[in-house]
Amino acid sequence: MNWVRTILFRTIFYLLSVPIVLTTPIAVLFGQRVLIAHADRWSRLHRILMRLILGITPRVEGAVPPGQFLFVAKHEAMYETLELQLLLGSPAMVLKRELMRIPLWGWAAVKYGALVVDREASSKALRTMMREGAAVRATGRSVIVYAEGTRVPHGEHPPLRSGFAGLYKALDLPVVPIALDSGRLLPKRGAKRPGVVTIRIGTPIPPGLPRREVETRVHAAINELNTPAG
Repeated sequence: MNWVRTILFRTIFYLLSVPIVLTTPIAVLFGQRVLIAHADRWSRLHRILMRLILGITPRVEGAVPPGQFLFVAKHEAMYETLELQLLLGSPAMVLKRELMRIPLWGWAAVKYGALVVDREASSKALRTMMREGAAVRATGRSVIVYAEGTRVPHGEHPPLRSGFAGLYKALDLPVVPIALDSGRLLPKRGAKRPGVVTIRIGTPIPPGLPRREVETRVHAAINELNTPAG
Protein backbone atom coordinates (compact mmCIF):
# COMPACT_ATOMS: atom_id res chain seq x y z
CA MET A 1 0.00 0.00 0.00
CA ASN A 2 2.86 2.42 0.75
CA TRP A 3 4.21 1.91 -2.76
CA VAL A 4 0.77 2.59 -4.24
CA ARG A 5 0.54 5.85 -2.29
CA THR A 6 4.07 6.81 -3.29
CA ILE A 7 3.46 6.29 -7.01
CA LEU A 8 0.10 8.07 -6.82
CA PHE A 9 1.65 11.05 -5.04
CA ARG A 10 4.51 11.37 -7.51
CA THR A 11 2.18 11.14 -10.48
CA ILE A 12 -0.32 13.73 -9.26
CA PHE A 13 2.25 16.13 -7.79
CA TYR A 14 4.44 16.29 -10.87
CA LEU A 15 1.50 16.51 -13.27
CA LEU A 16 0.03 19.43 -11.31
CA SER A 17 3.47 21.03 -11.04
CA VAL A 18 3.83 21.36 -14.82
CA PRO A 19 1.40 24.29 -15.26
CA ILE A 20 2.89 26.03 -12.20
CA VAL A 21 6.40 25.82 -13.66
CA LEU A 22 5.30 26.82 -17.15
CA THR A 23 3.49 29.93 -15.90
CA THR A 24 6.47 31.09 -13.82
CA PRO A 25 7.78 33.47 -16.55
CA ILE A 26 4.41 35.24 -16.42
CA ALA A 27 4.68 35.63 -12.64
CA VAL A 28 8.20 37.05 -13.05
CA LEU A 29 6.81 39.89 -15.18
CA PHE A 30 4.82 41.17 -12.20
CA GLY A 31 7.77 41.35 -9.80
CA GLN A 32 9.28 39.32 -7.02
CA ARG A 33 6.30 39.58 -4.66
CA VAL A 34 4.00 37.95 -7.20
CA LEU A 35 6.67 35.34 -7.99
CA ILE A 36 6.99 34.44 -4.31
CA ALA A 37 3.21 34.05 -4.02
CA HIS A 38 3.29 31.88 -7.15
CA ALA A 39 6.00 29.66 -5.64
CA ASP A 40 4.04 29.41 -2.39
CA ARG A 41 1.14 27.86 -4.32
CA TRP A 42 3.49 25.05 -5.35
CA SER A 43 4.51 24.55 -1.72
CA ARG A 44 0.87 24.47 -0.61
CA LEU A 45 0.07 21.92 -3.30
CA HIS A 46 2.91 19.77 -1.98
CA ARG A 47 1.65 20.10 1.62
CA ILE A 48 -1.94 19.17 0.69
CA LEU A 49 -0.96 16.13 -1.37
CA MET A 50 1.45 14.97 1.33
CA ARG A 51 -1.40 14.93 3.80
CA LEU A 52 -4.16 13.56 1.57
CA ILE A 53 -2.22 10.89 -0.33
CA LEU A 54 0.80 9.97 1.81
CA GLY A 55 -0.70 10.70 5.21
CA ILE A 56 2.30 12.83 6.20
CA THR A 57 1.80 15.91 8.37
CA PRO A 58 4.23 18.27 10.14
CA ARG A 59 4.49 18.86 13.87
CA VAL A 60 6.29 22.08 14.76
CA GLU A 61 8.09 22.45 18.09
CA GLY A 62 9.06 26.01 18.92
CA ALA A 63 8.08 29.22 17.17
CA VAL A 64 9.48 31.15 14.24
CA PRO A 65 11.02 34.28 15.79
CA PRO A 66 10.17 37.69 14.32
CA GLY A 67 12.92 39.45 12.42
CA GLN A 68 15.56 38.67 9.80
CA PHE A 69 17.59 35.49 10.23
CA LEU A 70 19.81 32.93 8.58
CA PHE A 71 17.86 29.69 8.97
CA VAL A 72 20.03 26.56 8.88
CA ALA A 73 18.12 23.30 8.51
CA LYS A 74 18.81 19.59 8.46
CA HIS A 75 18.22 18.11 5.00
CA GLU A 76 16.87 14.57 4.67
CA ALA A 77 14.20 14.86 1.96
CA MET A 78 12.72 17.18 -0.65
CA TYR A 79 9.87 17.65 1.84
CA GLU A 80 11.53 20.39 3.89
CA THR A 81 12.64 22.42 0.88
CA LEU A 82 8.97 23.19 0.24
CA GLU A 83 7.43 22.91 3.71
CA LEU A 84 9.91 25.31 5.32
CA GLN A 85 9.28 27.95 2.66
CA LEU A 86 5.71 28.16 3.95
CA LEU A 87 6.55 27.81 7.63
CA LEU A 88 9.30 30.44 7.61
CA GLY A 89 7.62 33.08 5.45
CA SER A 90 9.31 32.46 2.09
CA PRO A 91 12.99 33.10 2.90
CA ALA A 92 15.53 33.46 0.10
CA MET A 93 17.16 30.12 -0.68
CA VAL A 94 20.84 29.26 -0.80
CA LEU A 95 21.44 26.97 -3.75
CA LYS A 96 24.37 25.13 -5.29
CA ARG A 97 25.66 26.70 -8.48
CA GLU A 98 25.02 23.46 -10.37
CA LEU A 99 21.25 23.90 -9.89
CA MET A 100 21.33 27.14 -11.84
CA ARG A 101 21.92 25.11 -15.00
CA ILE A 102 18.43 23.59 -14.88
CA PRO A 103 16.48 25.19 -17.76
CA LEU A 104 13.84 27.69 -16.65
CA TRP A 105 14.00 26.55 -13.02
CA GLY A 106 17.47 28.01 -12.44
CA TRP A 107 16.48 31.32 -14.01
CA ALA A 108 13.28 31.47 -11.94
CA ALA A 109 15.21 30.64 -8.75
CA VAL A 110 17.47 33.66 -9.26
CA LYS A 111 14.43 35.88 -9.81
CA TYR A 112 12.89 34.41 -6.65
CA GLY A 113 15.91 35.56 -4.69
CA ALA A 114 18.23 32.57 -4.61
CA LEU A 115 21.71 33.13 -3.21
CA VAL A 116 24.15 31.01 -5.20
CA VAL A 117 27.12 29.45 -3.41
CA ASP A 118 30.21 27.86 -4.86
CA ARG A 119 31.36 24.61 -3.23
CA GLU A 120 34.98 25.45 -3.99
CA ALA A 121 34.93 28.30 -1.44
CA SER A 122 37.68 30.16 -3.33
CA SER A 123 38.57 33.76 -2.52
CA LYS A 124 36.68 34.92 -5.63
CA ALA A 125 33.61 32.90 -4.61
CA LEU A 126 33.78 34.32 -1.11
CA ARG A 127 33.89 37.91 -2.42
CA THR A 128 30.87 37.19 -4.61
CA MET A 129 29.03 35.68 -1.66
CA MET A 130 29.82 38.69 0.51
CA ARG A 131 28.43 41.03 -2.16
CA GLU A 132 25.30 38.97 -2.81
CA GLY A 133 24.78 38.41 0.92
CA ALA A 134 24.84 42.14 1.58
CA ALA A 135 22.28 42.67 -1.20
CA VAL A 136 19.92 40.05 0.25
CA ARG A 137 20.28 41.44 3.75
CA ALA A 138 19.40 44.92 2.48
CA THR A 139 16.00 43.62 1.32
CA GLY A 140 15.08 42.64 4.90
CA ARG A 141 14.37 39.07 3.80
CA SER A 142 15.55 36.05 5.77
CA VAL A 143 17.71 33.35 4.17
CA ILE A 144 17.59 29.57 4.44
CA VAL A 145 20.46 27.18 3.82
CA TYR A 146 20.83 23.41 4.06
CA ALA A 147 24.39 23.55 5.25
CA GLU A 148 25.19 19.87 4.78
CA GLY A 149 25.12 20.56 1.04
CA THR A 150 22.80 17.71 0.07
CA ARG A 151 20.17 15.48 1.63
CA VAL A 152 21.50 12.70 3.81
CA PRO A 153 19.90 9.50 5.17
CA HIS A 154 18.25 9.73 8.56
CA GLY A 155 20.76 8.98 11.30
CA GLU A 156 23.83 10.39 9.53
CA HIS A 157 25.66 13.51 10.75
CA PRO A 158 27.92 14.88 8.00
CA PRO A 159 29.92 18.05 8.75
CA LEU A 160 28.67 21.41 7.57
CA ARG A 161 29.99 22.49 4.17
CA SER A 162 32.81 25.01 4.25
CA GLY A 163 30.61 27.58 2.51
CA PHE A 164 28.43 27.93 5.61
CA ALA A 165 31.08 29.89 7.50
CA GLY A 166 31.45 32.35 4.61
CA LEU A 167 27.69 32.79 4.36
CA TYR A 168 27.40 33.35 8.12
CA LYS A 169 30.07 36.04 7.91
CA ALA A 170 28.62 37.63 4.77
CA LEU A 171 25.08 37.95 6.08
CA ASP A 172 26.02 38.90 9.65
CA LEU A 173 22.60 37.70 10.84
CA PRO A 174 21.50 35.63 13.85
CA VAL A 175 21.26 31.93 13.00
CA VAL A 176 18.15 29.87 13.74
CA PRO A 177 18.93 26.13 13.58
CA ILE A 178 16.15 23.79 12.50
CA ALA A 179 16.15 20.09 13.33
CA LEU A 180 13.87 17.65 11.54
CA ASP A 181 13.40 13.95 10.92
CA SER A 182 11.73 13.76 7.50
CA GLY A 183 14.05 10.96 6.36
CA ARG A 184 12.30 8.49 8.68
CA LEU A 185 9.18 8.63 6.51
CA LEU A 186 10.59 9.88 3.21
CA PRO A 187 13.73 7.92 2.33
CA LYS A 188 15.52 8.91 -0.86
CA ARG A 189 14.90 5.41 -2.22
CA GLY A 190 11.93 3.25 -1.38
CA ALA A 191 8.29 3.76 -0.51
CA LYS A 192 7.19 6.70 1.62
CA ARG A 193 5.42 5.95 4.90
CA PRO A 194 2.59 7.83 6.64
CA GLY A 195 3.30 9.62 9.90
CA VAL A 196 4.38 12.89 11.48
CA VAL A 197 7.51 14.85 10.55
CA THR A 198 8.81 16.75 13.56
CA ILE A 199 10.28 20.18 12.85
CA ARG A 200 12.08 21.72 15.81
CA ILE A 201 12.94 25.42 15.65
CA GLY A 202 15.96 26.16 17.80
CA THR A 203 17.12 29.14 19.80
CA PRO A 204 18.79 31.92 17.76
CA ILE A 205 22.59 31.95 17.72
CA PRO A 206 24.14 35.44 17.54
CA PRO A 207 26.24 36.67 14.60
CA GLY A 208 29.96 37.35 14.88
CA LEU A 209 31.04 34.12 16.59
CA PRO A 210 34.29 32.34 15.73
CA ARG A 211 33.93 29.82 12.92
CA ARG A 212 34.52 26.71 14.99
CA GLU A 213 32.06 27.76 17.68
CA VAL A 214 29.18 28.57 15.36
CA GLU A 215 29.71 25.42 13.30
CA THR A 216 29.75 23.26 16.43
CA ARG A 217 26.59 24.82 17.82
CA VAL A 218 24.68 24.69 14.55
CA HIS A 219 25.73 21.11 13.79
CA ALA A 220 24.57 19.91 17.20
CA ALA A 221 21.27 21.78 16.99
CA ILE A 222 20.20 20.56 13.54
CA ASN A 223 20.97 16.97 14.54
CA GLU A 224 18.81 16.97 17.69
CA LEU A 225 16.21 14.71 16.08
CA ASN A 226 18.68 12.79 13.95
CA THR A 227 19.00 9.48 15.72
CA PRO A 228 18.90 6.25 13.74
CA ALA A 229 15.40 4.96 13.09
CA GLY A 230 14.25 1.72 14.56
